[in-house]
Amino acid sequence: MKKGYRELLDEANAVIEVVSPEEAAGLIDDEDTIFVDLRDPREVERDGKIPGAKHVTRGMLEFWIDPESPYHKPFFASGKNFVFFCAGGWRSAL
Repeated sequence: MKKGYRELLDEANAVIEVVSPEEAAGLIDDEDTIFVDLRDPREVERDGKIPGAKHVTRGMLEFWIDPESPYHKPFFASGKNFVFFCAGGWRSAL
């Protein structure tokens, strides 16, 4: 049987570290933390963005992270911490 979105989210949330908006705000100026915005470009345009955050659509994330991918982005190999975020927490959890 296939996994539904709820099961995928439950599995992801069991292994990730979730930070509150307040905790995330405290990391904005941390040079060892990179914020990664996973929202759709239309959401970013409509709602604005966090200054300095990297924008990666959710559909490209694995391609940008994998150093063997032709789409790899070097900031993902920086050794820094990442705060992934989206509008509701589902895309960033996955």
